[in-house]
Amino acid sequence: MPTTIPTERLDFTSQGTRCSAWLTLPVGHGPHPAVLLVHGLGATHDMMLAQYEQHFAAAGIATLAFDYRHTGDSDGSPRQHISVRLQCSDVAAALTHLAHDPRVDRTRVGLWGTSLGAMNVIRVAAARDDVAVAVVQCPIVHGPGAARSLGVLSALRITPAIFADLLRAALRRGRHHVPIVGPPGSLAMVTVAGAEAGWNSTVPSGGRFDNRIAAADAVTMVTASALRHARRVQAPLLVCVCDRETLMDPEYAIRAARLAPHGVARHYDSDHFEIYHPPLVSTVLADQTAFLREHLNV
Repeated sequence: MPTTIPTERLDFTSQGTRCSAWLTLPVGHGPHPAVLLVHGLGATHDMMLAQYEQHFAAAGIATLAFDYRHTGDSDGSPRQHISVRLQCSDVAAALTHLAHDPRVDRTRVGLWGTSLGAMNVIRVAAARDDVAVAVVQCPIVHGPGAARSLGVLSALRITPAIFADLLRAALRRGRHHVPIVGPPGSLAMVTVAGAEAGWNSTVPSGGRFDNRIAAADAVTMVTASALRHARRVQAPLLVCVCDRETLMDPEYAIRAARLAPHGVARHYDSDHFEIYHPPLVSTVLADQTAFLREHLNV
């Protein structure tokens, strides 16, 4: 989707760390309903989020996108330290910042998350009463389930790197990284066939993807879960399930929708990455926009 609606660059602070953010406002006078865009593992603002910013803003919904601390244009050291706990704190801080913008109607603010961002959305929505609606797509919501899809051999291959990272962290000598994604058989966290091409398909020409994660963080990624949190999500929750999901059994996404008091599962004939691209993305965006407009009273 071409960029036609201006996007404003701004910052917010999460637990003392500056995070970069991008605000896209609909045409016309506010205050506007709004949705916070929450990205996936290792992803940054320039990886596909423009199409969601533009589409939702054209439908009358403001968006705020951001880079997690330690990644992208945001501050934080060590770089590529990726933690579900810290990312949820960033989501909460971004949500508070968005709700306090005078151009936004704080009573009509929602969450949107993709891939691992879905886990963060569900966990944050479960802990707050100011989330009006939540939407997640190709959701990775159960780390142990994702670990089963990734396979035992992948875990064994990066075990020495995990211990090296723990040692370096204990000695305050920086962190030891492994690739987030790589070809089958490689020394990467995710080595499922097609995953490397899929990740790269979300990086635009001229964009960047820092394909690294502090090795010990891979352990927390595959042990975290949002399933027990889903029961406490009081906002309407749309779960866009990829029926050919390659990174996790899609049954876990369906379970998250069933556990949420107001959860709805919608199914798409897609693997983890096709949902970002034509022709499917237009259908998914139409479904998500209708759900957001209904529950944000647009």
